[in-house]
Amino acid sequence: MKRIALFLLTNIAVLVVISVVVNLLGLGQIADANGLNLGALLALSAVIGFTGAIISLLISKPMAKWQTGAHVISQPSNADEQWLFETVGKLATRAGIKMPEVAVYEGEPNAFATGAFKNSALVAVSTGLLQSMNREEVEAVLAHEVAHVANGDMVTMTLIQGVVNTFVVFLSRIVGYAVDKQLNKDGNGQGIGYFVTSMVCQIVFGVLASIVVAWFSRHREFRADAGAASYMGQPNSMMSALATLGRVEPGELPKSIQASGISDKPSLMALFSTHPPIEARIAALQQLRK
Repeated sequence: MKRIALFLLTNIAVLVVISVVVNLLGLGQIADANGLNLGALLALSAVIGFTGAIISLLISKPMAKWQTGAHVISQPSNADEQWLFETVGKLATRAGIKMPEVAVYEGEPNAFATGAFKNSALVAVSTGLLQSMNREEVEAVLAHEVAHVANGDMVTMTLIQGVVNTFVVFLSRIVGYAVDKQLNKDGNGQGIGYFVTSMVCQIVFGVLASIVVAWFSRHREFRADAGAASYMGQPNSMMSALATLGRVEPGELPKSIQASGISDKPSLMALFSTHPPIEARIAALQQLRK
C-alpha cells in the first residue's frame, strides 16, 4: 500500500509542480474576454503532461544505475559475468537489437530493463535472482527483459503516461474554469476557485489515470513473457522462472523502472499493479504451449 501511494504521489507531484511553475510564470492564461480557449488549453496541457514523462525517460538509464547501485559489466571478470554477457548478447541478436549494457546489482530476486532507446538500453539482474534460479531460468528472465527493450516498452509507456497526463491537466482545468465562473460570474474563470479546483481535480484525475497506465503495463508484461518464450524456442523456461519468482519475495525496484521489472510485489489494490499475478502469466504461457 505504501509503495503504491508513493508511486501515485510522485507522478501527481510532478504534474502539480509543473502546473504551479507554469501559472507563476503567467503561461497558464487559457481564458480571456471571449471565454475558454480550448486549443490553447490543450497545447498547454500537452506541454505539462509530456515534459515530466519525457525527462524521466531520457534520464532513466543513469538514474537506474544510481538508484540500484548496479555494476555494469564492461569487461567480464569471472565465468558467471562472462555467461551473463554472452547470454544477453545472444538474446539481443535474436531480438534484432544492439547489445544492451549488462549489469548486476545487490538485492532480492528481480531484474529490469531501461533506457530511452532500444539500441542503447540496459539490462540488469539482481544477485538474489542469480542465486535463486538455475541458468535456464535466468536466461528466460534475461529474454523477458530483452523483449521489453525490443518491444520499445519504455518509450511506449512514456507516451501513454504523457497522453494520460495531458488529459488530466486538460480536464482538471476545464472543471476549475467552470467552478470559478459559477463562484464569480463577472470574472474570467481563472480566480482562486479555478486554481484550487484544478489542483484538486488534477490529484483525483491523476489517481484514475494511474489505473489506465497500470493496465497497459500489465498487458505489456504478457507480451514480454511471450517474447521470452519466442527467443528461448519454448515457453517452459519462462514458466519455470515465473514459478520460482512466485515462491520468493521479489525485490522492490525504483518507481522509474518498476514497470519493466520481471516481477512486482503483490498488491491488494490490483488496479494499480504494474504486473499481472504470476498465476495468470503462467496460464498465458501454457496457452502458447498448446
